[in-house]
Amino acid sequence: MPKDPSALLSSIPSVDRLLDSAPLREAAGRHGRALVVEAAREVLDEVRRAIAGGVETDTRAVEPAALAARIAVRAEAEAAPSLRPVYNLTGTVLHTNLGRASLAVEAIEAAAAAAGRPSTLEYDVGRAARGDRDSHVEAQLCRLTGAEAATAVNNNAAAVLLVLSTLAKGREVPVSRGELVEIGGSFRMPDVMAAAGCILREVGTTNRTHLGDFEAAIGEDTALVMKVHASNYAIQGFTAEAPERALAALCAERGVPFAVDLGSGALLRLERYGLAHETTVAETLAAGADIVTFSGDKLLGGPQAGLIVGRRDLIAAIARNPLKRALRVDKMTMAALAATLALYRDPERIAERLPTLRHLTRSENAIAALCEEIAPAVRASVGDGFAVETRPCLSQIGSGALPIASIPSRAIAIGPKSGRGGALKRLAASFAALPVPVIGRVADGAFLLDLRCLEDAEGFRAQLAGLAVGDTPGK
Repeated sequence: MPKDPSALLSSIPSVDRLLDSAPLREAAGRHGRALVVEAAREVLDEVRRAIAGGVETDTRAVEPAALAARIAVRAEAEAAPSLRPVYNLTGTVLHTNLGRASLAVEAIEAAAAAAGRPSTLEYDVGRAARGDRDSHVEAQLCRLTGAEAATAVNNNAAAVLLVLSTLAKGREVPVSRGELVEIGGSFRMPDVMAAAGCILREVGTTNRTHLGDFEAAIGEDTALVMKVHASNYAIQGFTAEAPERALAALCAERGVPFAVDLGSGALLRLERYGLAHETTVAETLAAGADIVTFSGDKLLGGPQAGLIVGRRDLIAAIARNPLKRALRVDKMTMAALAATLALYRDPERIAERLPTLRHLTRSENAIAALCEEIAPAVRASVGDGFAVETRPCLSQIGSGALPIASIPSRAIAIGPKSGRGGALKRLAASFAALPVPVIGRVADGAFLLDLRCLEDAEGFRAQLAGLAVGDTPGK
């Protein structure tokens, strides 16, 4: 076997020769010749650098069959979409990084239908004239919340931005200091307000804000008063806040709108499903809010959207803002949102049909039974170096809804029998490397797979055979 670098380099086959091999002809048929050529050039360049650097000295590195196989793997990886399904076994039902709410079958079908052919997105068939895309959801939102009017944009931050830009540009907006929240990705409420062109007027303190603080803050330059849902945290202990009903009455007396950024968007009372109370949109409007903004992909259980409901005159002004067009939702989102809202017509069955509620209301006993069913397959896949057991744990709603509330659940806990090192980190990486990545969490000395959100148990179990755990725990 030649080991001289120059001999190895000269024996590297050409790209054309490799492309004529069966694996790469097949890859080109699936992904196109250009992508496979690019992958081949990348792999051959890597091989040349490895030989020149003395890292590679074996003739097997330049064998056509080995190179073709390596190129085929590279082509498959480059052709694979980066946005793909995962198993969310983190215990956080509405996981922002994993896409938040899973859509109901009805919403998926509606989005696919809208995507695949022309639709009545902005066309009124009865009048044979241009229509309004908000018409597909406005009536349903008003019925569910008690609002006079409603409109939709692409997320809740956009909803807040649009409300402030329309109603408060160049003027003051009093907000409690305890509600100047930061959500994921360092996205801060003061920054949204600045982008909308309004002037933030901080009132009260971090832990205590009284009605009198707002009374003193409201003046000639006040455009509206805003209350912001405390997303992802809670202030406890020596606290006080101005009640919404009293704040609404004060705003009505002073002639300024009262806006509430509710965030999570609960349309039903969650207590009926055994969960902690989260203020609903209807309750907020009934307390006197003039405008309420909330998300479509949190507790509502639909697609990403920002929903604005409230007084008809204010919604009309918001809809006329030029920013509305820039922030509007597309046809697939509108179709999925309308289909999701339609499920709320049947509250007796919505917990079965809406994945978010189905996951949140799944009983601990049902999850425990699923753990016991799947644990043997997990045990077999990770090998003798790890102990596998079913363990009680706590799930959370996520995405800023009920941030300190937890839900009893069960998890499959996988821990190293001896030594620690980076075993758990490697184990998590191995599960994430499966064809459908499995995302769990490391806690209490184990890698936990909370099965609250697992519905495709058979698919999960089937792919465990391909798990490559890697190094032994003690290393």
